[in-house]
Amino acid sequence: MNINMTLIGQTIAFAIFVWFCTKYVWPPISNALHERQKKIADGLDAASRASRDLELAQERAEQTLRESKEQASQILEQANKRSAQMIEEARDQARAEGERLIASARSEIEQEVNRAKDDLRAQVSHLAIIGAERVLEASVDEKAHRKLLDELAAEL
Repeated sequence: MNINMTLIGQTIAFAIFVWFCTKYVWPPISNALHERQKKIADGLDAASRASRDLELAQERAEQTLRESKEQASQILEQANKRSAQMIEEARDQARAEGERLIASARSEIEQEVNRAKDDLRAQVSHLAIIGAERVLEASVDEKAHRKLLDELAAEL
């Protein structure tokens, strides 16, 4: 055996092995590597999109929270204004009702005073007649002298 023939045989066998690997073995490995690389790139893109979406969602949530807080403060402010307005209206109504009650009480008092004056006039006129009867010791006819007694009561 010759070393040269061995080397040439090994070179030919290596060349056939390289051709076989490049024709049948290397393309599936290369495709698998490219697919894996593409999956990794897609995964990184999806992760960055998810990160951006998460940031946008957080910003929207914060914006919604701020708007909700503003609406709540506006509602509270409106409720406070309405309650103050209702209290003021109740005060005005109470004041008006109090004034009406005072006016009603004054008119009732005035009517009572007038009734009391009329009763006192009647009693005074009756006492005057009794006193006149005793002074005169004669009977004075109340019906006959009614006009005179009414004028006397009016003067008193």
